[in-house]
Amino acid sequence: MMRPKTPPSRDLPPRMLRRVRTLKSGKTWESFYYNGRDAEGNRKEIPLGHDLNEAKRKWAELECRTAPVETSVMRFIFDRYQRDVIPTKAAKTQSDNLGSLKFLRKVFDNAPIDAVTPQYIAQYRDSRKSKLKGQEGKPATVRANREISLLSHIWNMAREWGYTAKENPVKGVRKNKETPRDFYADDVVWGAVYAVACVELQDAMDLNYLTGQRPADVLKMRLSDIKDGALGVKQNKTAKMLRILLDDEGVRTELGKVIDRIKGRERKVASLFLIATPAGKALNAGTLRLRFDQARSDAAVKADEEGNVELAARIRAFQFRDIRPKAASEMTLEHASKLLGHTEQEITEKVYRRVGEVVKPTK
Repeated sequence: MMRPKTPPSRDLPPRMLRRVRTLKSGKTWESFYYNGRDAEGNRKEIPLGHDLNEAKRKWAELECRTAPVETSVMRFIFDRYQRDVIPTKAAKTQSDNLGSLKFLRKVFDNAPIDAVTPQYIAQYRDSRKSKLKGQEGKPATVRANREISLLSHIWNMAREWGYTAKENPVKGVRKNKETPRDFYADDVVWGAVYAVACVELQDAMDLNYLTGQRPADVLKMRLSDIKDGALGVKQNKTAKMLRILLDDEGVRTELGKVIDRIKGRERKVASLFLIATPAGKALNAGTLRLRFDQARSDAAVKADEEGNVELAARIRAFQFRDIRPKAASEMTLEHASKLLGHTEQEITEKVYRRVGEVVKPTK
């Protein structure tokens, strides 16, 4: 006959124990154990960890039982994903994931994982789309799609962790139709902004265009990244490594000339970063945006004063993030895909190529 449990463990399943200690710091330490036996039959406490929910799941494995239903509530899965998976991602992705997770929790937090069906996800999609209308930031369709994509990845992780054996319910649920941005910064728009840009913004625009990298990857470029005649880049988003040549068969590339220009410029304080002010202070996303916004505004005002309203409108529509697509649009698809770090040319073609293919007429 099993001996009655002491008070700290009375609310736990059979043979599961709770150990509580008060540390010197005054904090309370709590952990859970399984009251088992070793190969010789001697009593042995098997650690189950500090998380009660995870401890109950490990207890169920040791007891050869089905995990209690309440341990598979989405709240606990969201908690584990936020704790174990999100911190491994890039800073921007972490921020986006946490924002999406906040809204997913409002609907799915208290739902058992096996109660989540494609129908509920479709209802969530439609509900989020209507609530997001009129809000600033990403279009409603895009934001709702990103939240559903995150839920899909969380579900796949939950399957790996053993919370469910069900097929991912996101599979087969239609996403909102997205329309990729199609603005193309032609040479006239580019030249108008470039002409009024400060020197560090011109450097940023040139490096962004000639390397085809994301703005965050351009801002972190350093002199120490230049080795063996190439500029080394490790993309934040994909961790893909690239070596962009500064010399091509003995001829200096345009990128090499821009870097030579930057290295040859006198600065009050030397900077390790390629993009820095004349005083040697490196730019960040915020200071880059301020400079670009100012140059764009000055260029648009100048176009208005010259009576070119159509050009002014196109200048105002120009965003710094359009430089990467401009680069992709002005070279062959194969070259663009490699330079942008894409594993598939389809992504380059669909999202970044913003000019039509040049073709010959029938005659």
